[in-house]
Amino acid sequence: MLQSVKRVSSLYQIAFICGLIVVNGVNEVTSVEFYAEKPAFLPSCKIYEPGFTKCSTNTVQKLIDQLIIGIPEVVEEFGPFDPIRVHDIYFKQDNSDVATIRANLSDILVKGFSKTVIKESRVSKKDFSWITKIFLPKMRLDANYKMEGRILLIPLKGSGKMYIEIDNLDIILYTKTQLYEKAGFTFDNVTAVRVDLNMTRVRTNFENIFNGQSKEVERSTNEFFNENWRDFYEALKPIIIETVETVLYDIMHKVFELIPANFFVEDIPTSEQLYGTKNNSSK
Repeated sequence: MLQSVKRVSSLYQIAFICGLIVVNGVNEVTSVEFYAEKPAFLPSCKIYEPGFTKCSTNTVQKLIDQLIIGIPEVVEEFGPFDPIRVHDIYFKQDNSDVATIRANLSDILVKGFSKTVIKESRVSKKDFSWITKIFLPKMRLDANYKMEGRILLIPLKGSGKMYIEIDNLDIILYTKTQLYEKAGFTFDNVTAVRVDLNMTRVRTNFENIFNGQSKEVERSTNEFFNENWRDFYEALKPIIIETVETVLYDIMHKVFELIPANFFVEDIPTSEQLYGTKNNSSK
């Protein structure tokens, strides 16, 4: 989703704090602490005026569209947004009728966020937390796995390459934030995220799922999992949820360190106005 920093169009070059813009012959832009002027790609909204949710939904979509093009500081920290690399996941589930399993995922690559559609973005006037409805036509997770346990009464022990493909993924994202001030701006510190997921289909494939003992049994087991994908999804649900939450939290945390909340919501209160005490930093 995020392309190379070297391809950032001059249309989106922004005057940064302390004059930290350096552009050479191939449009390389230096990293900065935060934006001191509102980016041209980002429409602002006023939460105390009618039509805010519609405006906010459009603003978040514009932000996603710019992440697809490439925001230099985000690219520098995470690499491309699609596909995006995710840190290793360690998963344990012991008390489930569907599965008792331990799994490690590494070299995780997630594809599909370049097709993100923001269906709705609501911001609470009480605490400025968010509820965002997101749609992905398809999301795919590729990884190396190591797994031991049982799923749907099938004993499993293996390691190798695997993938999970999800069609028509609806995400409801719940985001908690805390406002703070820096250099005369109000910022959102993203403190926690939670997601609810719904989809129309899940497909998976695990290579070497029985440590290579029988390729035919491996093939038939993967077919069985795909035929019974709803039950199998319940076994994989914690892994999928953690992956989605990790991607969204990491990106949002960086973006909202970079772009003041004032540029999203013009009439956002200061931390002192909201909490009765001033927060000078998220750190």
